[in-house]
Amino acid sequence: MIGELKFQISDLGKNSDPPWDLLLLADPSRKMINQYLSESEVFVGELQGKLIGVLVLLPLSDGIVEIKNLAVDETFQGKGFGKQLLRFAIQYAKQKGLERLLIATGNSSMAQLTLYQSLGFELFEVDWGFFERNYPEPIVENGIVCKHLMKLQIVFD
Repeated sequence: MIGELKFQISDLGKNSDPPWDLLLLADPSRKMINQYLSESEVFVGELQGKLIGVLVLLPLSDGIVEIKNLAVDETFQGKGFGKQLLRFAIQYAKQKGLERLLIATGNSSMAQLTLYQSLGFELFEVDWGFFERNYPEPIVENGIVCKHLMKLQIVFD
């Protein structure tokens, strides 16, 4: 809760339209999003009835789920809503008895890397050149060309 405002996270449901404006904040490629969206569970975060966040969880195998998309409306960034969505994902994985929760981001995503690690995610792999191979236009963030996919995980006991 931020002040008196209540942030509510709920399952979007398979029959609802995905919040494309939010999904595209985290991944600028509809093609890439479409590759995982239908197999994923989508959660949305609302603040006083306004949709401001999205969390997409993709089961990879027994015991492993990946956060494929996590975004907060730009107006509400930096206020702790992304952290709440991540904490929700961690709690979800624990309640499901999963072994590992994965998340990935670009080498240029400094704030995201800091946030993920502050919540217990640890770097375990780098996919060198991922963004150069999969995105036709260069992605530049924080003055850095995004080239490599940094993979992080939490391993549950």
